[in-house]
Amino acid sequence: MANDKILEVKDLSVSFNTYAGEVKAVRGVSFELNRGETLAFVGESGCGKTVTAKSILRLLKPPFAVIKEGSKITCDGKDVLSLNKKELCEFRGDEVSMIFQDPMTSLNPTMTVGKQIMESLRIHRHLDKKQAREEAIKMLKMVNIPSPEKRIDSYPHEMSGGMRQRVMIAMALACSPKILIADEPTTALDVTIQAQIMDLMRDLKEKMNTAIILVTHDLGVVANFADRIQVMYAGQVVERGTAREIFYDSKHPYTWALLSSVPKLAKESKQELYALKGTPPDLILPLNHCPFASRCEYCMPICKEKNPLETTITDTHRVSCWLQHPNAPKVKSFYDREAK
Repeated sequence: MANDKILEVKDLSVSFNTYAGEVKAVRGVSFELNRGETLAFVGESGCGKTVTAKSILRLLKPPFAVIKEGSKITCDGKDVLSLNKKELCEFRGDEVSMIFQDPMTSLNPTMTVGKQIMESLRIHRHLDKKQAREEAIKMLKMVNIPSPEKRIDSYPHEMSGGMRQRVMIAMALACSPKILIADEPTTALDVTIQAQIMDLMRDLKEKMNTAIILVTHDLGVVANFADRIQVMYAGQVVERGTAREIFYDSKHPYTWALLSSVPKLAKESKQELYALKGTPPDLILPLNHCPFASRCEYCMPICKEKNPLETTITDTHRVSCWLQHPNAPKVKSFYDREAK
């Protein structure tokens, strides 16, 4: 994997203007992505994962959704937030593509899957109808759809959920983008098909050297897929590190809660899964303290007064938690409890 940076996001803040007030959905998120790398955004629903991903493609529609001043998104040296309408159209598909969460609602039910793939090829690669059809068949074959010559004329409702997801991947990769954003690509699929889709994405990444941003709430999905993981909560990144660091040496109590909720084969079958108590904070209100404080079993007075600074554990591992402060009490970590 190359180590050169292809995407840089700095101080990204996104707000939604609602009847109740300004919902600050993403608050000062920063990260980088290297060529051929897989970065996973992990966290429960409403933590800002998808909003962050859609901001990269500028799919959030003003005035309801606003990317705030001071936010910076740079892709391969290009300032994404300053692109005009024509440049943005070329950027989507050529530079960055996205696999949306639900293929049944993302695919056009009135068009064959072939026409939908061909549309992207004709716009971005300027192929004629015959060339686009041939290329679309190649793409369907690449994502392991049987009888692609026949399936190219099928409508979305004539396909299974797994096949529709493969069509979405074929559409996203049709123009050989540098970055592929996969938003919950295995939602509503059974575990066998989930594994097939993740294996397919891994193979295509290796063949095409495409960088991937994987958006998911399921740590089990990213275990053997992501190179790096950033854990999000209440619109902020609370912990980031390599997959190994997050799974075997995580430091934030919220990350421990996510790990505890993943089913484990070694556990007794009748043992209940861990459930995180409480609810996320109201994102309309200012968060001048740790956003996880009200749900954290290790909460200290300082947690309710100030937001923790990001602490560097290693060159790749960082965490925002007051437990990392030198004066904080030593607590029994998730790994110590699991060892019992």
